[in-house]
Amino acid sequence: MIPIGFLDFGLKDLLETLVIALVLFYLYRWIRGTFAIQAALGLLFIIVINAVVSLLGFTTLNFMLRSVLDVGVLAVFIIFQPEIRKLLYSLGQNTTFDRLMGRTGSESVIEEVITAVKNMAQTKTGALIVFAKSSSLQDLVDVGIRLDAKVNSELIQTIFQKDTPLHDGAIVIRNNRIVAASCYLPISQNPNISSVFGTRHRAAVGVSETNNVFVVIVSEETGRISIAKNGGLTSGLSIQKLRLEMEKAVGEEKEEDVGFSSEKAELEMN
Repeated sequence: MIPIGFLDFGLKDLLETLVIALVLFYLYRWIRGTFAIQAALGLLFIIVINAVVSLLGFTTLNFMLRSVLDVGVLAVFIIFQPEIRKLLYSLGQNTTFDRLMGRTGSESVIEEVITAVKNMAQTKTGALIVFAKSSSLQDLVDVGIRLDAKVNSELIQTIFQKDTPLHDGAIVIRNNRIVAASCYLPISQNPNISSVFGTRHRAAVGVSETNNVFVVIVSEETGRISIAKNGGLTSGLSIQKLRLEMEKAVGEEKEEDVGFSSEKAELEMN
């Protein structure tokens, strides 16, 4: 035990403090940027005002504020109902069993995407497919069209058909699910990108410059298959080469939850 003033602070207390701090940190990350953060600040404001009112001896105000705080727990469940439901759903989607089966899920996703890309390359259907880590690109997902659909080659090809409302933009695949479509990506300003590459390729490079993602591109003009990662673009891939790259990137992400290699892909003009 370590004496701190009149307190005895031991290893158990230190561990408990670290756990509480960790929970609060992840709770903040979870609600950051949502309505919940404003509601939480409002509740905190009421608590602070109640403490001040109690110190000043304003009994009537104190009674009114305490009445509000007495139903605070129920209010929290009502106010944060969407966030709580989302958290419970996320916990259910990330069980140990799911992680043990993650490799199989990744292989299935790879096969579905490969099939879709092969068919779209043959028909020269432009496509932009982004593989994101579990906690990335939420800002782009939020402004896109939310799907939360199983990765399926027919669905991917349908989304990118020219006569569909969702064909413009990218689809985002995260946790082996298509979470959103029609997501607009930041355009890269890299002057080293050849002029033969259009907006779709520049968008793929742009999102990979600032995010740990793996992007597959199908050219609408030539049907050429390209990939983007770490701010680099590799073009003219065969289906076999694409499969190898996806197995390295997507499989690695699911098994080890680590980023892609820090070495940038070389810009090519094949």
